[in-house]
Amino acid sequence: MDTFAIGDQDFLLNNEPFRILSGAIHYFRVHPELWADRIHKARLMGLNTIETYVPWNEHSPTPGSFVAEGGLDLGRFLDLVAAEGMKAIVRPGPYICAEWDNGGLPAWLFTDPTVGIRSNEPAYLAAVSAYMESVLALVVPRQVTHGGPVIMFQIENEYGAYGNDKAYLQHLVDLSKRLGVDVPLFTCDQPFGTMIEDGSLPELHKTGTFGSRADERLAFLRERQPTGPLMCAEFWNGWFDNWGTHHHTTDAAASAAEFDALLTAGASVNIYMFHGGTNFGFTNGANDKGIYEPTITSYDYDAPLSEDGHPTAKYFAFRDVIAKHFPVPAEVPGERAPLPASVVAVNSTASVLPAAVRPSMVPGPVPPVEVTGQYRGFYLYETPLPGGGVLSFSEVRDRAQFFLDGVPAGVLSRELGERSVVIPAGGRLQILLEDQGRVNYGQRIGEAKGLIGPALLNGVEVLDWGVGAVDLGSLEAFRSAAVPLPPGDAAAGDAAAGVAGPSVSFATFEAGGPGDRFLRLDGWTKGVVFVNGFNLGRYWSRGPQRTLYIPGPLIREGANELAILELHGSATREVRFAVGPDLGPDEK
Repeated sequence: MDTFAIGDQDFLLNNEPFRILSGAIHYFRVHPELWADRIHKARLMGLNTIETYVPWNEHSPTPGSFVAEGGLDLGRFLDLVAAEGMKAIVRPGPYICAEWDNGGLPAWLFTDPTVGIRSNEPAYLAAVSAYMESVLALVVPRQVTHGGPVIMFQIENEYGAYGNDKAYLQHLVDLSKRLGVDVPLFTCDQPFGTMIEDGSLPELHKTGTFGSRADERLAFLRERQPTGPLMCAEFWNGWFDNWGTHHHTTDAAASAAEFDALLTAGASVNIYMFHGGTNFGFTNGANDKGIYEPTITSYDYDAPLSEDGHPTAKYFAFRDVIAKHFPVPAEVPGERAPLPASVVAVNSTASVLPAAVRPSMVPGPVPPVEVTGQYRGFYLYETPLPGGGVLSFSEVRDRAQFFLDGVPAGVLSRELGERSVVIPAGGRLQILLEDQGRVNYGQRIGEAKGLIGPALLNGVEVLDWGVGAVDLGSLEAFRSAAVPLPPGDAAAGDAAAGVAGPSVSFATFEAGGPGDRFLRLDGWTKGVVFVNGFNLGRYWSRGPQRTLYIPGPLIREGANELAILELHGSATREVRFAVGPDLGPDEK
């Protein structure tokens, strides 16, 4: 079997110097039938290693569970890395950041306020230990020392930016070793202040995370670690987007020059991201540094390999840099060909409010949505409100639509800091609440979602609320309730009539078989799209993202179902399949 070790100056694979040229691919952001393609294209760029995070909340949606099938089959992903002749780095967190919902920490962890997150607290350590046992059951047999691809395993993640609990870090180290990890353990932190020291232990190999000024960052790292190979564990070559901003891009030539500086300095590197993928469903995270900013559905990241798996100018620029230092394969992946454009119109619809859920009564003050046991998506609050007036809350997390007897009565948005709405007199109040993504970085990780009390009507607290989660795991309730759309304006055509929200509308489109598509929703406002029951993620007219990526394996030969949950209303019944992606205007 192979060996992998930390030498005085180099990583050592079978006692020979080995430079890690790694690229990040998050298996949980890529359709599993496309994993092999993305891994292969990483090797064609000249990389020899694939790195991935492991999202605890995705694998363990409820306490005591661990899902490792389909798109969460980490073992299969690592096997495909090995089949490509590449090595692997695994970063299991338990906190991963990654612009991922709650930074990968399960929301159910936070329902007990006594649990000490990311610390040496017994209840938290018990939960982490159970998670790590499940992860390592997949990883340990796939270490290079067992004939597999895994050469390194990370302890925590940028912990120095959060805390310095050495007993907690030591617990993770001891646990990993006890469960069979015998490849090198490492930490990564930003090369600023005391983060590198705070986030690591003397026995762990320290790496840095940065995207510029490579020589300066490496010198900082070397001062704090006099021996061992230098490594940038996250070379930030792009960035992510938030709703309502521009599409972030970085110049390919400038990024390649920074990359070249890293390799010229003799450092190992992990490109974050090599291939970003997609925040399918409700998996996107958010930032909140005074203003709440949810991350968009696309995680293209302006990476060398685009969201739909095609090489970009940055891919070829990076490949040229690698070729200056190491051999690269002769094969080059093909670029994207334009897809055929087409139009499809929804023809039936079901209102969300009667079809969605029957809320359960929760006595007392307005509760957070965690009482439902569902930790993502949409929720419905109900209460009788015979008298009208100003209804206010301490905070709304994250977006609430108000309806009185089914008639829209206003919207409150966390982004805008809105906390009060005027409600007309008389009737039953319903509030459709959207969790727009849990904060993934900083002190607001793990906060409760929903209507944060007290709920006051003209200064008097409103008690006894019905609350329930909207189940979008299956659309059957909406299919059963859907009715044909009435004819529109004869002069303008049905498509100009639009669809009222909140509703789930359905269409059928034909396809000759699997193949990527890009869905454009001009004229629609805000919501979520499903193809053959699979949740593609959120759309929003405010942008920057204008198209949703549909991975080819989701499309089947013959009839396919398109379902659109529209929250407000559309100016059309049509959606379009575009010739390619449109992630919005950049900052140039």
